[in-house]
Amino acid sequence: MNTEDAVLAAAEDLLVRLLQPPIFNHCARVFEYARAIAANEDCAVDVAALRVASLFHDAGTADEYDGPQRFEVEGADAAAAFLTTHGWEAPRVDSVWEAIALHTSPQIAERRGPVARYLRLGVRADFGDDTLLPRAEKHRSEVEAMYPRLMIEQCLGQTVVEQALRNPEKAPPSSWPGGLLQAHPGRTHAQGINPAF
Repeated sequence: MNTEDAVLAAAEDLLVRLLQPPIFNHCARVFEYARAIAANEDCAVDVAALRVASLFHDAGTADEYDGPQRFEVEGADAAAAFLTTHGWEAPRVDSVWEAIALHTSPQIAERRGPVARYLRLGVRADFGDDTLLPRAEKHRSEVEAMYPRLMIEQCLGQTVVEQALRNPEKAPPSSWPGGLLQAHPGRTHAQGINPAF
């Protein structure tokens, strides 16, 4: 196993332990979709950086990384620390950090380089935007067979809201977490919160 493969394996091993299974599966699906969209657009993207960004993009929902900042920033910081420890150069680390920090920012992430663009598009694809995927129905069924959805829509929204209820500064107004928090009153956990963005 070469050094880069070892880093990717270590990232996956870490996140499969720290993330709730629906969130880990979502992260894995996002990579599969992001890679397919990049290939369909004939874009040369740093696949290893895209893989790490995909795996870590919701790492801020893990108890281990539940710090005072928005979950997107906590996940970006966690990925940067992980990659720096594994010897990645600063420009690659920065591309991963930016992609994760911006992944809930429509019309911004798509313009901040290939890793940020394809992470954002992969997230959109996983939450139902079939216009982005070549052979959407077949591709989606194959990916979801490998990584079942496991009620990700409820799990992710609830986790972000629960963090924000403990610390409202994690959900500033006009942010995606802020929108979820604002929509929270009057809802029960069983109803779930649609994480589409």
